[in-house]
Amino acid sequence: MAEVKENQIDNKAFTEECNAVLMAVSDALYAIGGKWKLMIIIAMARGNKRFTEIQRQVNGISARVLSSELKELELNGFIIKKVAVGYPVSIEYELLPYSQTLEEVVGAMTKWGMQHRQKIRNESSLEASSKSSKK
Repeated sequence: MAEVKENQIDNKAFTEECNAVLMAVSDALYAIGGKWKLMIIIAMARGNKRFTEIQRQVNGISARVLSSELKELELNGFIIKKVAVGYPVSIEYELLPYSQTLEEVVGAMTKWGMQHRQKIRNESSLEASSKSSKK
């Protein structure tokens, strides 16, 4: 009987931990998820501050999507939009210190992405050599 109760406690703790992890990952994906947000932050960290510079650096993003993503990044405290009044009006985006909290995430994703690309290349070359040896 004591063993059953202990298993129930273990299961409850496991479920609570699982829920906490799922909630944390969900929050992270809400803030930085999707195809573009981290790429925009990386482009900005490399010195791209104007809308057209960011769009040019982040290949394939449309102006409408970039505008929407910049607004979401601003709402989540990663960037700020600076408008310089004059002629013509100058708009620049600047990373806020909070964006630096993503350095480890970006580093880990970069490392994993390179590893994954190499894995795919290795598998493709193995598959190609296997096909050519069968002929």
